[in-house]
Amino acid sequence: MGEPEAQKPGSRGVSRRTLLIGGGVAAAGTAVLAQDELGRLWWRMPGVVKRRKEGEVDAKGAQWTAASDYNWRRADRPDDYGIDRVIIHVVQGGYATALRVFKDPSHGAATHYVVRKDGHVAQMIRELDVAFHAGNRSYNERSVGIEHEGFVDDESSFTDAMYASSARLTAGICERYDIPVDRKHIIGHVEVPGTDHTDPGPHWDWERYIRLVRAARDGSAEKRKKA
Repeated sequence: MGEPEAQKPGSRGVSRRTLLIGGGVAAAGTAVLAQDELGRLWWRMPGVVKRRKEGEVDAKGAQWTAASDYNWRRADRPDDYGIDRVIIHVVQGGYATALRVFKDPSHGAATHYVVRKDGHVAQMIRELDVAFHAGNRSYNERSVGIEHEGFVDDESSFTDAMYASSARLTAGICERYDIPVDRKHIIGHVEVPGTDHTDPGPHWDWERYIRLVRAARDGSAEKRKKA
């Protein structure tokens, strides 16, 4: 058998040069992915932490009140764990109750934020860190949890001030981590796989809430353009 026919200009065969270039691009892509993964592994190493300031908050206007160290795990998100969810909770009690139990080391759970009926926001755990709030380790690692005072079976729990404040809070989180504002990425505790919780319950107005979050995020983007 003779040598294979040389590739003619314009033919659809794949040249050696094309294969080499393609291989180089693929190798470069693999290297970038490997570098990214190494970066994430680096932040998971014991003792490797970002510099922090005590009492610092992630959401403007939030009041810092620390949860017990037993109710969350130190991390360096989003460098070690990407954040792609906001999870909405309802306390089944008052604001003061939520703060008290999240400060209790025996409780074993806490959210990043608690929103009061009048719209006041407390931050109890930094967004950098993993809060034990979803009842699912993977969801804990990739989400920010927001607790709301009230009861799932009491529609009056969810005031206009609460909706507005919580929506601004969620809009800021979505903006910081490039999270889409939709029901796939902003979910209720009841939607977490494996949970036995029912919050935020049937009276939480999801259509209204998502609309408010979008408006808050769009308003923030408009302010940045004008600045």
